[in-house]
Amino acid sequence: MGDLIQHQPPLTIEEQVKNLKEIGLIIDDEDYARKILNDISYFRLIKAYSLNLKPKNGEYHEGVTFGQIVELYLFNANFRQILFPEIEKIEINTRCRIANYFAEKHGVLGYLEKEHFANEKYHEIFLKDIEEEIRRNSKAPFVCNFRENYEGGKLPIYALVEVFSFGTLSKFYKNMMNPDKKEVAKIFGVGYTYLESWLESISYVRNICAHYGRLYNAKLSKTPILYKEYSEAGIGNNRIFGVLLCMKNLLKKDMHWNIFVDQMDNLFEKYENVDIKTMGFPEMWKNLLRAT
Repeated sequence: MGDLIQHQPPLTIEEQVKNLKEIGLIIDDEDYARKILNDISYFRLIKAYSLNLKPKNGEYHEGVTFGQIVELYLFNANFRQILFPEIEKIEINTRCRIANYFAEKHGVLGYLEKEHFANEKYHEIFLKDIEEEIRRNSKAPFVCNFRENYEGGKLPIYALVEVFSFGTLSKFYKNMMNPDKKEVAKIFGVGYTYLESWLESISYVRNICAHYGRLYNAKLSKTPILYKEYSEAGIGNNRIFGVLLCMKNLLKKDMHWNIFVDQMDNLFEKYENVDIKTMGFPEMWKNLLRAT
């Protein structure tokens, strides 16, 4: 291992503006730049949204403006806001369908029994995780009701899923027996290997949205398995467009999905500096995303 890099000393807002100008960023209104940098951290705004606008540790490409970077930030914020409700539908639908199936097949407390799961070690971890989830939600009325008024104080699966994070829900499905996963996936009209992969990836994107993270020009570390027709068409799975294709297949019967597609199109028109290719969008993206 080479020498470790030392942390740089902090810069004042004035020094941040000066530094940006010195490395070639065009700032026409310094008062506006100071206001923005006082509201949005330099690290969140400049470091994240300068990708592709300058080489690492180099100067900005000719003509790049501070306003352009702010525009990319605002696009990302608006994109997250219209995407999150669509993820919410998938999360709620999945909670319901997994709980209903599992309760009918294995009983309302069947989740406690390791024989209903593929990996015993993962099941043990799951039981510890849900105890922590229940502890964090201990004051919720429905949690108190089951813990105080029902034999054993355990939550039935249909109530338990309401304290699951989406990540916990995804892991629960992943550790179900394959025949059970197949039956749940049938309800969505997809194969279980796809659904397993999609839930994990959508959960990852959901957490990015929840923590105000960047989806614009971002490579995703949790990638979904795409249908062969998409991968053969050259569509990658490590950008947000690949995840949107998966979401379309889960929400294609939802009347709002095509409205969501139109909302995205409106955002692209509003924010002219957005390069949709950095998000994995092909030229004919609307034809691929629209539900028919």
